[in-house]
Amino acid sequence: MKNKKIDLNCLSEEELLNTRICDLSIKIQGTWLESCIQELYSEIDEKGLNFRPICYLADEWLTPDGEPVVGIPFFLAHPALIKLEKKMMLEVEGSTHSWCMMLLRHETGHALNYAYKLYRRKKWQNLFGKMSKEYADTYRFRPYSKNFVRHLEDYYAQYHPDEDFAETFAVWLNNKLDWREKYKGWKAINKLNYVDTLMDEIKTKEPIVKNGEKYWVASDIKKTLKSFYNKKKHYYAEDFPDFHDQNLKKMFKELDDLEYKKNRVYKSVENKNLIIVYQIIKKNKRDMLINVAKWTGEKKYIIDNLLEIIEQRCKLLKLVAVQSEVLVVLEISVYITALVMNYIYTGRFRKIINK
Repeated sequence: MKNKKIDLNCLSEEELLNTRICDLSIKIQGTWLESCIQELYSEIDEKGLNFRPICYLADEWLTPDGEPVVGIPFFLAHPALIKLEKKMMLEVEGSTHSWCMMLLRHETGHALNYAYKLYRRKKWQNLFGKMSKEYADTYRFRPYSKNFVRHLEDYYAQYHPDEDFAETFAVWLNNKLDWREKYKGWKAINKLNYVDTLMDEIKTKEPIVKNGEKYWVASDIKKTLKSFYNKKKHYYAEDFPDFHDQNLKKMFKELDDLEYKKNRVYKSVENKNLIIVYQIIKKNKRDMLINVAKWTGEKKYIIDNLLEIIEQRCKLLKLVAVQSEVLVVLEISVYITALVMNYIYTGRFRKIINK
């Protein structure tokens, strides 16, 4: 099977899920990713840097620790895989041109940092911090801090000194952005000015680390797509606290608490101006998902999973509301947003290596 090229367009979803990643016969060449990488190289050339990171297909966006190479998710290399990723995870990280370029610039920041070992410089450490700082499973951020640039979502520059530099470099590298004007008056401008000076210093120099080792290469991954997504969903799934029932009962009423017999209440719901909550959640789930994800920055899969749990709890508890459908949607949305933001702010994100 490994020697036979597979036409992914001809496979059913089940057949695709049962295919090993190493057997997908995918590559960067000839895909839209190739033009994105060429655009990245053009931006680097325009800045006069003597550095071009090698890009390869991996299991996710990454730059292996200490290696001047960039891994791009394999599923971006084919429309059928993008479609499957969208169905499984509800979103495809880096699936648009602008999004892909943002991530490529960020990962290039890591790769360049490792290639020239910039993190060893005293001024680098004074501005960004020490690389020896542990990558924790959690991190707290200050949403309104102007000490950091804002490039990727989730205030990622505040995660770790390495991420701070990568984000700052990504902003500096973007030729379409006037970073001097955008960050005028911010303390982050000091980091940007340092990067500008530093790049001018090293642009004619050869990298210290020229050949990086690639990790988590897609062509070496022998697990099936089904196994890959089972693991990925488990990895991103957050363990939300088991207090939904108590909170939901505060917002709505249980049918059993009403002074109607069960069968009579069900028949009289419309006449009594009562709304069955789980039906409203089911009807408006997509809009709530999009809005909560937009304003919290949390993974859509996690929000969808949370909505599913709350919908099932409302159904099991036979919860009804006396307010209008609009207010039910608003109350559920606010509740989920509060949960998600609480977990974001208290650092319940799982670590993603150099993302």
